[in-house]
Amino acid sequence: MKLFILDAGQKRIEVEFDDISSEMFRQYEFPSGQAVRIEKPIWLYVSKSGGHRLIDAAGISHYIPRGWGHLWWQVKKGEPYFVR
Repeated sequence: MKLFILDAGQKRIEVEFDDISSEMFRQYEFPSGQAVRIEKPIWLYVSKSGGHRLIDAAGISHYIPRGWGHLWWQVKKGEPYFVR
């Protein structure tokens, strides 16, 4: 899915988000011990800097900066374990 995001200079750019709706949730864990869990993620865009932009099933946007130490997820029954 193509969506527009704003770059650092506030310029609109079109990017391609990947469909990750096969995931029930995904959890990012940081070296500090902090964890961020996103339920029912639908769309993912990985920026050149390594940040993850996600949109969940409720239409909420999430930004996860690079630097996490561990990423894990659970897929829905019968769905592929890796889509990207």
